[in-house]
Amino acid sequence: MTTPPLAPSRVEEDALGTRLMPYDTAYGIQTARAVDNFSISGRTIADIEGFVPAILLIKQAAARANHQAGELETSIAEAIERAATEQLHGIKRGDFPVDIYHGGGGTAANMNINEVLANRASEILVGRKGSHPVHPNTHVNMAQSTNDVIPSAMKIAIGNELGSLRGGLAVLVEALLEKERAFGDVLKLARTCLQDALPITFGQQFSGYRAAFQRQAHDIAVLEKSCLSLPLGATAVGTGFASSAAYRRFVYEELRILTGKGYYPEENLFDGLQNADHWIQVSGSLKAIAITLSKLSSDLRLMSSGPRSGLAEITLPAVQPGSSIMPGKINPVMPEMMMQVAFRVIGNDATVTRAVEGELDLNVWESVILDALSESLRLMRRAIPLFVSGCVSGIEVNSKRGLSDASGSLALSTILAAIFGYPAASAVAKHAAQHDLPIGQAAVEYGLISKQDSGRLFADPSVFTNAERSERLIADFKAQLHEPLTRSIPHV
Repeated sequence: MTTPPLAPSRVEEDALGTRLMPYDTAYGIQTARAVDNFSISGRTIADIEGFVPAILLIKQAAARANHQAGELETSIAEAIERAATEQLHGIKRGDFPVDIYHGGGGTAANMNINEVLANRASEILVGRKGSHPVHPNTHVNMAQSTNDVIPSAMKIAIGNELGSLRGGLAVLVEALLEKERAFGDVLKLARTCLQDALPITFGQQFSGYRAAFQRQAHDIAVLEKSCLSLPLGATAVGTGFASSAAYRRFVYEELRILTGKGYYPEENLFDGLQNADHWIQVSGSLKAIAITLSKLSSDLRLMSSGPRSGLAEITLPAVQPGSSIMPGKINPVMPEMMMQVAFRVIGNDATVTRAVEGELDLNVWESVILDALSESLRLMRRAIPLFVSGCVSGIEVNSKRGLSDASGSLALSTILAAIFGYPAASAVAKHAAQHDLPIGQAAVEYGLISKQDSGRLFADPSVFTNAERSERLIADFKAQLHEPLTRSIPHV
């Protein structure tokens, strides 16, 4: 039996020793060590939306800046930039195998990109693999540190994802606005503490949902803008050691040219490395959106419950059969999907909260912060359009049920309280509950008002949904009363 020939290999060296690397492997020895040490989650840095591209953009800008500063020769700078451009045009996932859960404050991630670019740039310069005129640390990482590259790349990547989420929220807001307009005059019963309250319109209820997401989209826009301030140029501990003033000026200029965005240095670079509380704000806003989505979804489930024994106020689109055993059953699966996404986002916020604490001069937990935020953004960015198209846009209201519920609420006695005082209205409400009567009829039986007065006050429950109309009705009624408003409560 013949032994198969050994695959071509190359020898690489780092501070810990040497290692044989497969000849065609894009990365180098430090990446290989990281793969050995940290392969636990099945998610690599290439799986985090925008993260590897963000680092590649930083490396491009750094190469240009170092060249302009006179520190990096033209051929090497151009080769590094060409290598980065090739990857940006099509990220090769296999070239970036470092697990997102890795120690060292992101060193493995930074070196993975440095090694890939150095190897490819060397090949570009020499015309073949295996030679190393471009060094990952000396050239690709020039004037940089993992400690300023990784948090800068995080802000670039998360800032872009926030922009995408904001777009999804805009679609949701528009869908809710359409329902707000369509249902503007359709009555329903409001519920507080899950009990009957005063009438509102479906349009008013949906306006509340719409306004919440509109406000949260504004918050996301503010956070997106805050991601433009980077600690790039801080290098290892915030002093900017090993980076020239020219580099620190040029790197932001080049980054703005490459991205079209107005990136600028953080006011205090020590703060930029030491503290990660910015991510608390981002995660908190994501959690707020998630909880509001969950609340909306829960409300839709309640309002669509039934269809024969529940609230049955609305009908949600039927997107799939609801039971493997009960024919005809349809479940609110889209709101339930949305709520599960919200649960995950809330859990990720707990992870971020713990991880932003850090210690001393660097937060080293940025990998797990990035993974948690990226997952929250990815889930909501993908789920919201599905929720809109598969649920919100197709909501229909049961106007007959809504009118019936609104007309029958004991809370309509509130108008009696405004005219005759709370004790009289409370007595009428109690009488209506005991005898299963509408409030208007109970007030007549109780002797508080006439049948004609009952018609004036209760014939049109939509009056209760408009402050100006209800105020005018109460004032007119009081003005026409022939008895003092303190009339005694009659007994029947």
